[in-house]
Amino acid sequence: MNKRNVIIVTDGDRAADQAVEIATANVGGRCISLSAGNPTWLAGEDLVKLIKDAPHDPVVIMVDDRGDDGYGKGESALRHIANHPDIYILGVLAVASNTAGVVGVPVDCSIDRDGGIISSPVDKLGFAKAESQSRLEGDTVDVLNLISPPVVVGIGDIGKMDRMDDFKSGAPLTTMALREIMERSGFIGSSCSGKQNQTE
Repeated sequence: MNKRNVIIVTDGDRAADQAVEIATANVGGRCISLSAGNPTWLAGEDLVKLIKDAPHDPVVIMVDDRGDDGYGKGESALRHIANHPDIYILGVLAVASNTAGVVGVPVDCSIDRDGGIISSPVDKLGFAKAESQSRLEGDTVDVLNLISPPVVVGIGDIGKMDRMDDFKSGAPLTTMALREIMERSGFIGSSCSGKQNQTE
């Protein structure tokens, strides 16, 4: 059985759900709408079944800890999915938040609020962080340090950022971020600038 190609988004509230559904359609993917929730309400094994039942790749799912700075439901589900033998993680869209007490995660690049592709992390509003701050901080991102996804793209609060990513406008920033993950992972395009998955 071929592995399913999955993109994980570390947010799942209503605004994120609306933006991710639109953005996934824009890039030709398949969004698992049932993965939305604040926090994630489905267990990892349930999400794996939904991924396997999806008609085509890439499959996009959402995981969310609802601001919990500890090891929450979203992170538990994410880790289960990432370690499943039938799933290949193309990359993760790491969503910034104002959650305190987190380690954060380094990013391959970020999409800022103006649609720029930058090398630094961004904050919740999509502004580039200071050069001294090398990690994107969010409530469901610390677990990424344990699973080492091949591509991590940072972004502000998806579906929001002062309406710069509004789903009514086609969720342009989330769309750009998903496309960047697909290109860097080698899923689309002839060149791959992302890191290679060592578990393939």
